[in-house]
Amino acid sequence: MHRVHTQTDSPCGTLTLVATDGLLSGLYLPRHRHRPPEETFGARDERPFGAALDQLGAYFAGELTTFDVPLHQEGTSFQRTVWDALVAIPYGETRSYGQLAAALGKPGASRAVGLANGRNPVSIIVPCHRVVGANGSLTGYAGGVETKKALLAFERGRTRTPGSGSLGEDTLFALS
Repeated sequence: MHRVHTQTDSPCGTLTLVATDGLLSGLYLPRHRHRPPEETFGARDERPFGAALDQLGAYFAGELTTFDVPLHQEGTSFQRTVWDALVAIPYGETRSYGQLAAALGKPGASRAVGLANGRNPVSIIVPCHRVVGANGSLTGYAGGVETKKALLAFERGRTRTPGSGSLGEDTLFALS
């Protein structure tokens, strides 16, 4: 496997994108909880990331609601099934871990769904931020709960356009 990476600024901070054999295999936020060691990212090379960078720019400009970047996601069969289900959650909406488990035909597996969700290697594009607790609470997020809160608020249109400032707590967090 041949891996390369690049970095780009975003309203969420500097994002690290990783490609494996030319396909996006990682999108890591600055404080990503399950971020692999940087030495596994390969050399810096922007060439395989044109579509991902363009689509992220359009997303943060409020012009894109669905990504179609080809992915190479490494994980167990169950994890990949959960990650595929995340992509089906519409922009601006949320699902609970239990709802996601039920949709996968495994209604008792909400905890396993949560663990798989937390291991999603392609944040934002595979929208794990759209999964919440059963009561709507903003439970953990690999990039931090404040970032999750900001992304949900942005998608719901309750915040300034991310390009107009940071997605930090100083510019938003008016979830009501």
